[in-house]
Amino acid sequence: MVEWKMADLINLRRARKAKDKAEKEKTAEANRVLHGTPKPLRNLQKARKDKADQDLTGHKLENENDHN
Repeated sequence: MVEWKMADLINLRRARKAKDKAEKEKTAEANRVLHGTPKPLRNLQKARKDKADQDLTGHKLENENDHN
């Protein structure tokens, strides 16, 4: 004799919402990696870049266009 078992019931609305939530979390994680630098670190990085630019400018010769 063959016994038939009923399949588990799935609430399609909940399954769709769970899938959407997982996709949004995946996108959010990618955005955190790309744009997640804290403001103090961004400011520090900018200050270091500005300092390096100033140091480089300070080492340039004053009359670069003058070819003797």
